[in-house]
Amino acid sequence: MPNLGQNMRQIRYSVAISLDGYIAGPNAEFDWIVMDPDIDFAAMTDQFDTYLLGRRTFEVTRSLGQTEMSGVRTFVFSRTLQQRDYDDVTIVGENWRQVVQSLRDEEGKDIWLFGGGSLFRSFAEEGFVDTVEVAVIPVILGGGTPLIAEPSGRISLTLKEHTVYEKTGTVGLVYAVNSAVQP
Repeated sequence: MPNLGQNMRQIRYSVAISLDGYIAGPNAEFDWIVMDPDIDFAAMTDQFDTYLLGRRTFEVTRSLGQTEMSGVRTFVFSRTLQQRDYDDVTIVGENWRQVVQSLRDEEGKDIWLFGGGSLFRSFAEEGFVDTVEVAVIPVILGGGTPLIAEPSGRISLTLKEHTVYEKTGTVGLVYAVNSAVQP
C-alpha cells in the first residue's frame, strides 16, 4: 500500500487513445496519433523527471531512438530484459512495488506512466496511479492494445479537466483516480 504522505510525487498515466479505447493499433502502430499544434508538448514533458515504461513500449520507443531525454530518468518494467544490456535506463523486475514507492517518496517532479495497458493495470491494482490523462484522438481503430489490459476491475475516476483542440478534434481529459481497482 502506497504511503499517503503530503509530499508524495504523483504518478500520471498520460496517453493518447482512439475513440474506441485503444492506445495502439492491431499491429502496435501509432501512426493514427495526430499532433495538435495547440498542444504544448515541451510544457507537458517539462512536468516530469521520471518515465515508467513497460517492455513493449520501451522496445517501440527504443526502435525509434526515443529513450534518452536530458534530465529524465527512465525505468523499464520487465521480467525478461537484463540491466547489463542497457546503460541508459533502469530495468525493474520483481521488486517493482518497492521501486515505485521509493520513486514516489523522492523529491522531484511528477512521474509519467507512459505505457502501456498491462503496466497501467498492475499499477492501478496497487493504488499507484493518481491521474488518468487521455488525449482522445478522433479515430476508430477496431482493435489493438486497450487503455487497460484485461482482466481488470473497476477504477473510480473524477473528471478534473477537459480541453477540446479544434484543429484536430482531439479531446484532452484529466481524471483523478478515486480508488484502487475494485472487482
